[in-house]
Amino acid sequence: MELLIKGSTELNKMFMALQRTAAGLRHDFGEVENLQQSLHGARDFVKKAAARIEESILNDLLLVRPSAGLLTPNVSREGDGRDEFVLSLSGASNFIRANPHFAISLALRSNDETKIALVYSPIDERLYYAEAERGTYVFSAYHSARVKVSNLSEPSEITVAYNVSDGRSVIGDARRTGCPALDLAWVASGKFDAFVSDPLDFAEIAAGDLLVREAGGKIVMGADLIATNGKVEI
Repeated sequence: MELLIKGSTELNKMFMALQRTAAGLRHDFGEVENLQQSLHGARDFVKKAAARIEESILNDLLLVRPSAGLLTPNVSREGDGRDEFVLSLSGASNFIRANPHFAISLALRSNDETKIALVYSPIDERLYYAEAERGTYVFSAYHSARVKVSNLSEPSEITVAYNVSDGRSVIGDARRTGCPALDLAWVASGKFDAFVSDPLDFAEIAAGDLLVREAGGKIVMGADLIATNGKVEI
């Protein structure tokens, strides 16, 4: 097959599956824009759209590794016990309000380690991706570029994304985007210097975890999820 992005054949097959699914999501996004007078109707529509993502992409992914399992926030399907695809629509609350800041997060894990990670923003068609021990890249308009975390550490200079429910103190220029998968991708690419979140469904962060680590950052999943460039102390 002709490779679309720099990386393995499996990575490219996963990206093609994402592109096919994203085409449907872009159509759905246009429909959501027409439902803004009824948030209840928009929520129901987006819930059904998320379910269609899982269904539409599953057949494509099983062509990549037929015996793999599947984990999403709504579905857990047993596979061979070795390989597993982890899939989530991150930023669904944004999607509901016709806000284009949402993404599909997709990871391939083997023996409990993430080997391939993709975070794809369907509206601007920008992909962040990584393979274990091969670095993190961004792909847009048929061009791939390797990305790294930032070098900033001073509280007065840093930008930190937050996804927390309490009123804890914050440092730096605080942002709340509503899309954890892209928050992690932006830490990996130096757009943010850190990301602090309440615990999240693993399906939403599995891909972002590898993106951050392969870009030279650090991520800790404890009482809070904290991803940094390795220089910021939180």
